[in-house]
Amino acid sequence: MGELGPVISRHGLARHGIANPANAHWNLNATALYEHTIRGGHGRLAPGGALVVETGEHTGRSPLDKFIVDEPTASDDIWWGDVNAATSEENFERLHAKVLAYFQNRDLYVQDLYAGADPDYRLPVRVVSESAWHAMFAANMFIQPGHGELQDFVPGFTVLHAPYLHADPERDGTNSQTFIVVHFGRRLVLIGGTSYAGEIKKSIFSVLNYMLPPRGVLPMHCSANIGPGGDTAIFFGLSGTGKTTLSADSSRRLIGDDEHGWSDSGVFNFEGGCYAKVIRLSPEAEPEIYATTRRFGTILENVVMDEASGALDLDDGRLTENTRASYPIDFIPNIAEGGRGGQPKNIVMLTADAFGVLPPISALSPSQAMYHFLSGYTARVAGTEKGLGKEPKATFSTCFGAPFMPRHPSVYAALLGKKMEQTGAKCWLVNTGWSGGAYGTGARMAIGHTRALVRAALDGRLAQIPAKAHPTFGVAIPESCPDVPAEVLDPRNTWADKGAYDKTARDLSGRFEANFKQFEPYVGDDIKSAGIYEAA
Repeated sequence: MGELGPVISRHGLARHGIANPANAHWNLNATALYEHTIRGGHGRLAPGGALVVETGEHTGRSPLDKFIVDEPTASDDIWWGDVNAATSEENFERLHAKVLAYFQNRDLYVQDLYAGADPDYRLPVRVVSESAWHAMFAANMFIQPGHGELQDFVPGFTVLHAPYLHADPERDGTNSQTFIVVHFGRRLVLIGGTSYAGEIKKSIFSVLNYMLPPRGVLPMHCSANIGPGGDTAIFFGLSGTGKTTLSADSSRRLIGDDEHGWSDSGVFNFEGGCYAKVIRLSPEAEPEIYATTRRFGTILENVVMDEASGALDLDDGRLTENTRASYPIDFIPNIAEGGRGGQPKNIVMLTADAFGVLPPISALSPSQAMYHFLSGYTARVAGTEKGLGKEPKATFSTCFGAPFMPRHPSVYAALLGKKMEQTGAKCWLVNTGWSGGAYGTGARMAIGHTRALVRAALDGRLAQIPAKAHPTFGVAIPESCPDVPAEVLDPRNTWADKGAYDKTARDLSGRFEANFKQFEPYVGDDIKSAGIYEAA
């Protein structure tokens, strides 16, 4: 075996049970990982320097293939069910042995990294992959230690990543040939049968979502930024709702685009990079993100590139609607140094309302904020998960991140309520979805209007404007907003058929009511009274 690389940890691969790899490439930089990827035929160089890769069958997460090992150290704390599916220790051991055997006589790529910008809460993470570009993805997405920290690096969690290894469902207890398995007791993640790189980052996000709440830290599926006056804002939302786009604002410093913790000291990024959707990305509306697609160090996942000219086509969704760019966060011009901010003054909850009946922005009381956090209403956008069709599908994803929350939602909701009470943060519900009708009839909210509404909320102007309560949803709709036509603010006014709007709004309110019944035993009367109920 050859161990190669600028710095090799004394805590070697043998401590993970990995034996006889052909070569172990430790902590290679982007240039070396480019070379290995292109030489191996797994990627191509695009004009401007981005690395273009394809992930094959899996162009999004595979939620039905994700498991948590039911073992004594974690069993009583997991919110078991469809989201957190259990597997046995016996199944884990078979898969673990299969991965270790598979790694023999193969080149492996090792990256030693941190998850968490706050040193008090960061998790040392080791990613061991058979794929050079996935190792580069990990290096992009997590925080790179200083050169002097690598030799004595000891991982607190390890990801063994074998994208080209397939499980045997009958023997291994999986649902398919794909597997993402977390063992909290062993501090180990196994990933196989999928080349979609997002599984690496989301597995570690799930790990932090389990580990941090007992320490008083709220883990959040959100983006975050800091205004000119030092005010921190966080943006909750699922994929496709605008977390990355809206937080990448040239007038504010970006903390991060997807995963953060909220401690008694403030907000801190879990990551050191961004993983942005780039389908139909506009250089006019999203110039900072667009620029990253034309530079060395960015990985473009499933973006179509012309074979002859090498030209990129960000509008082409033939491989997937879930095209992605992975890049270091410092590729965005205006970032918060150190990946940290103070206590949030504003919380924005993003939803892509496929029914087109929620206001483009509305103010929420603290009780309403808790209600909407637990509800997590949005639309799953085509391509973000395997098996979705071309149309968005209305869904409720508690805490705006149910697939990544190992503990019961009430644990995270209680932390949010406590921190809102301590800080007095204002909360806004923002619909980045449809207006003037449901999907297929109405149109997607204009990004310019959404940006103007969010800026007015964050700089305090919107809180000074009179508001009226929505008759169905109870949220407070501002009567006006600078740079936004008044008729846009009340969603009913944008529908030609007012009766159809009322009927659709009642239908959605019934969905809210039915979904929230599962949480009623865990909340007080104040949150129940702030809920949405279908009119009799």
